[in-house]
Amino acid sequence: MTVTTLDLYEILRSRIGEGEAKALVEFVEQKVPLQVEGEVSGLATKTDLVSTRNDLMGEIAKLEIKIEKTKAEIIKWMFIFWAGQTSIMIALLALFHK
Repeated sequence: MTVTTLDLYEILRSRIGEGEAKALVEFVEQKVPLQVEGEVSGLATKTDLVSTRNDLMGEIAKLEIKIEKTKAEIIKWMFIFWAGQTSIMIALLALFHK
């Protein structure tokens, strides 16, 4: 439901009086368009959104590279750990077998 300034004036006139209602409606007519204009000018433009998206995609790509490097390091250390464990187990079994 949309309330026009005329509707607002009629509602206010019956409640607060004609002079005050007129003053309030004029105030609203002057201030509201300025506030809406300020909010609209503050919105991001399409190019701002595209550049932000590109920046985010670049950051995501960097993070993916770091994750891949970390995975490779973990796999390397897992291999070293299991090779060490296997050699220790073989040595212990050989020691107990004698």
